[in-house]
Amino acid sequence: MTVVHLVRHTAVAQHWSGRCYGQSDVPLSRDGRKAARVLATEIPKLGARRLHVSPLRRARFLAGLIAREAGNVELVFDPRLAECHFGAWEGRPWDAIYTESGDAMMGLVMAPDAFRPGGDGETTFAMRDRVMAWLSDAVQLQTGPVVAICHGGPIAAIRGTLSDAAVSEWPSLVPRYGEVVTIEFCGS
Repeated sequence: MTVVHLVRHTAVAQHWSGRCYGQSDVPLSRDGRKAARVLATEIPKLGARRLHVSPLRRARFLAGLIAREAGNVELVFDPRLAECHFGAWEGRPWDAIYTESGDAMMGLVMAPDAFRPGGDGETTFAMRDRVMAWLSDAVQLQTGPVVAICHGGPIAAIRGTLSDAAVSEWPSLVPRYGEVVTIEFCGS
């Protein structure tokens, strides 16, 4: 059996609250940094010798703390673990996006194979495909528990895909900041 632990980064800086930040490289809040320090003492207990990490600094911060705490953990930065890219929406307030485009943002769940947020962003299924490719590689190459420090969108895509949930249900599968989601694969 292979065990995969998906860890969402902790809370981002307050001035990013209510904004679309996707692949924008935003910092953590003071509370987010404090929560990361606590989480960094717990994650090594999962027994992974390698951490798969999104290259975005909100994930890298936690990964660095874990590596320092554990002392014998290899960090593997993988762009496939990054959050969805929202194109021209990146950095903008969600309210402004809604005012400008109305319900068009529902394309993320209603047309996940074709809708490109912000006109040039990543489709929901493109994000799903890259994250599922990472998962397949991670499970095949595992030599113990797999731990990934990443983001809400990729975690929801993995959970939704593995449970055959409709894409419209994926938003409810986004974990809280700092939450660890554990998935067990039998027969691997």
